[in-house]
Amino acid sequence: MNRRNLSLEDYFIRTNFYDLLPLAIQIAEDIGYSQQEMMEAICKVYDKFCQYPPTRNRTAWFSRVFKEKLFEARGDLLSLRTHS
Repeated sequence: MNRRNLSLEDYFIRTNFYDLLPLAIQIAEDIGYSQQEMMEAICKVYDKFCQYPPTRNRTAWFSRVFKEKLFEARGDLLSLRTHS
């Protein structure tokens, strides 16, 4: 499947965070992020999960890391747009 054809749900399913999609949507909406930024952020969350998985509360870990990665995702996407 072409990456451009993947939905937000697809990204969360493939990274095993589908159960936290409603939380992620709420976080992103509260601080004004787009679905494209969310897609980029969940990939970054998954990378961090592979290196430093949560040891206690997965939901709290996800909330903290997802917010952090949303900021990074916006920066990366803005950088790509200005260099294209």
